[in-house]
Amino acid sequence: MSRMDQINEQLAQELARLINELVEMPDALITVTRVKCSANLREATVMISVLPDNKTGTALSQVKKQNSNFIKHLNKRLVLKNMPRLRWQIDPTERKAEELEQAIKNNVR
Repeated sequence: MSRMDQINEQLAQELARLINELVEMPDALITVTRVKCSANLREATVMISVLPDNKTGTALSQVKKQNSNFIKHLNKRLVLKNMPRLRWQIDPTERKAEELEQAIKNNVR
């Protein structure tokens, strides 16, 4: 595993823990699916999935609101020269998989 892979994995694990602790959405499940840092570690794209699907917009705004808190906690927990700026995005993989599964079920019948 490369150093960049290790950083991405550490960020994903810590952000998943922090979302669980700091984001209050009892009616939704927010999962960090992956983190991808830029080569210079200035930015990190954080992909999340949200269940149920209709809570996606609310969940995205909630994690964005907590961004400064996430950075503060990450600075305490991780040893990085510069903490990357977090860019939050919804991971469409889960939705696409569900659509594909539905299409397969409909064609089988």
